[in-house]
Amino acid sequence: MGAGSIALARAARGRGEGGPSRPVPGKTAPAPSGARRPRLLAGASGGGHWVELRRLRAAFEGFDVAYVSTFESYAEVVAGHRYYAVPDASRFSLKGFAPIFARALVVMIRERPAAFITTGSAPMLPFLLIARLFGVRTLWIDSIANAEHLSTSGRIAKRLAHRCLAQWPEVGAQEDIECWGRIV
Repeated sequence: MGAGSIALARAARGRGEGGPSRPVPGKTAPAPSGARRPRLLAGASGGGHWVELRRLRAAFEGFDVAYVSTFESYAEVVAGHRYYAVPDASRFSLKGFAPIFARALVVMIRERPAAFITTGSAPMLPFLLIARLFGVRTLWIDSIANAEHLSTSGRIAKRLAHRCLAQWPEVGAQEDIECWGRIV
């Protein structure tokens, strides 16, 4: 696991500025019998965002993970984990976000995660907002496809998320956010 992957794992675990120290992924001690693992909700829209999110799964070790995405068929990819499908939406159709907000509220109430992580996409913005309202730690990782500037959703998430990361150092410097490396 490279330095960037370790940094991303730390962010997913809420480590960093004043956060609790936790073991490095792969070295996690088993939870004492009867102890509940903290819940993590991991979300991304379909395609490349989903691929990036799945590449972070080593960082999720020690968590009870549930996934959310825009394709029902992705439930098979994460068999053994809880999975929620939501409609897709974009900035070009704001009314498409209403059902996502409703679904995000239901999922957050059902899951009660300790953390929410996303590799960035418009349909995950309602989850990010509701997670913040519920006091959930949040991490937005803007897609690696955004090599020149932060995505439109990323600029919104930058104001909402506890941490917003770029995958390109130039974008991080331009947007005054951290870059901990690339997922791919």
